[in-house]
This record gives sequence, structure tokens and C-alpha cells, in this order.
Amino acid sequence: MRTASRILLLALLAPAFAHAAGASSAPAQGQQHVAPPGVGNTPGQMPVLYDIQGVTSWSTLAKVKQVKVKNRILPEFSKDIAALNNQEIKVQGFMMPLEPGEKQKHFLISLVPQSCSFCLPAGPEGVVEVKSKTPVKYTLEPIIVSGKMEVMKDDPMGLYYRMNNATLASNK
Repeated sequence: MRTASRILLLALLAPAFAHAAGASSAPAQGQQHVAPPGVGNTPGQMPVLYDIQGVTSWSTLAKVKQVKVKNRILPEFSKDIAALNNQEIKVQGFMMPLEPGEKQKHFLISLVPQSCSFCLPAGPEGVVEVKSKTPVKYTLEPIIVSGKMEVMKDDPMGLYYRMNNATLASNK
């Protein structure tokens, strides 16, 4: 039983170790985010987000490395990401509520939809914390939010990105 548990644990942690080692699975700028083989936009399968002109892509936000500083692992951002700090940008993704209720002022937006109520749907490079000006109605469909991006180098919760004073933007 212990061996099976260890194998399962290693299988679950392998992607995180690969990411920490510098492996990147992010698509090139201007390309779609490709779902794993057999996954697409058919019913019951994970939706795929496509890059939209004027909207910061998840492949840009993925340009971050994790570096060891003393006894901690911290993000090291690319020049593309550093240039987004304190800039008004748009991000497309799926809502993950952080508060009860139909409308949310504080939520996460992610590259992939939430599949578990207790789990983050992506790593810190695939999630943006959103603090909106006005409540946004929760939806399972992708949304676009616009706001002032904060690139966080040492967030106590381990997040890399926060969007402040956000508003729901048009999906067009």
C-alpha cells in the first residue's frame, strides 16, 4: 500500500517538479493554448482558450522561472512580465469564486476552468487574483477582465499576479 501511495504522489507532483526545474510547456506568443491529447471543446471536455488581440495571453504570463533564494523559492519574471507591472491590461479566463454568492468582487481568474471546489485549477503562473470595482456575476464561461496588473515578487500566499480595480470587459 505504501508503494502505491508513493507512486501516486510522485505522479501528481511530477509536473510541479518539471516546472521548478525550468521546463516550460507554454505555447509561443500568438498560438492557442493546446489542451492535452483527446481534450477539446466537445461536451464534457475541458475548453481551450484562444489568444485575443489586446488581451494579455497566458503564454506571456507563463514566462516566469522559480529560483531558490536562501531557503525559499521565488518567482523570477521575464522582461515581458515585468513590463506589465502597474499597467492597465486585459486577461481572459475562467472565474473561481473566493466568496459566497452569485456576484463576486474578489475572485481568481485562471487559464483552465475549475474542476474541484477545493483546488487551484493551475499553478501560480496560470492564475490571477482579481479585485473588482463592482461585483461580477459568476459564470462557467470564460470572461475578460480589465484592470491594473500587479506583478508580485514575494506574495505570502504564493500568487504571482493581482489585478486591482478590475472591471468586466467585452468578450468582443
